[in-house]
Amino acid sequence: MTIPMTFAPDVATAKDAGTPIVALESTIITHGMPYPQNVETARLVEADVRENGAVPATIAVLNGTLHIGLTDEELDTLGQAQNVAKLSRADIAACIATGGTGATTVAATMIAAHLAGIKVFATGGIGGVHKGAETTFDISADLNELAQTPVTVVAAGAKAILDLDKTYEVLETLGVPVIAYGQDTLPAFWSATSPLPAPLRMDNASDIAAAHNMRVAMGLPGGQLIANPIPSDAQIPAETLAPIIAQALSEADDQGISAKGVTPFLLGRIFELTDGASLTANIALVRNNARLAAQIAGSLAD
Repeated sequence: MTIPMTFAPDVATAKDAGTPIVALESTIITHGMPYPQNVETARLVEADVRENGAVPATIAVLNGTLHIGLTDEELDTLGQAQNVAKLSRADIAACIATGGTGATTVAATMIAAHLAGIKVFATGGIGGVHKGAETTFDISADLNELAQTPVTVVAAGAKAILDLDKTYEVLETLGVPVIAYGQDTLPAFWSATSPLPAPLRMDNASDIAAAHNMRVAMGLPGGQLIANPIPSDAQIPAETLAPIIAQALSEADDQGISAKGVTPFLLGRIFELTDGASLTANIALVRNNARLAAQIAGSLAD
């Protein structure tokens, strides 16, 4: 059986020419913000990748076909689509096999990028261990994906709504390199720093690319997590966020929200409680990650 997969024209041209390519997820479009802001933001992120010397490949499943890169028309259609599935490792194959339409999470985007021969992926923040996971067992598939799929993922750390200590402990157990970019502490998504020390630190894209290539040469499975801090002028201080996150978590628990519904609910509620500041910060950090990812992809191409 062959995989129904298609490349956007500019991505196909880049593959043939050996031009750097950066994969981008699509749940930020379908589950992150309303239309038309979602499409406007996606285009800004794609422009950031291009301005830093790479070609963006936003990944999604449309009518049973895995798209590596979206045209302007496809991006706009996805941005307005209703009831789009949120795809991870468990359900991406079923969605493709049954002709469905779905947006890719971190795990699914990594899988698709690897199938397409793309080595670098930029996102906002990875999923991880949710608070209370010792009773709910709510742990994102993103962590295991990082342990087995050889893609370098650039993110502003794990999402701040998670249990960050447990998330990074699981990544250590799984043997995933967590590399802070330009600082000695791990970022905390909307906040540039956290009390957590960085296991590894690198200060330039070429070192990150060299580490990626060395893992491949050594036959080590899995990718790398590059924890890229949000620009300081766009961050929200952790002490401001802490009570807001606690309130949103309490409300989710009271309403019985679980599984894939937890993260969208929490992000939406935090958006309301911060009067939109969390979304502004989210856009800034995604764009910042796209720029760094393009530089890493350029170093890998060199």
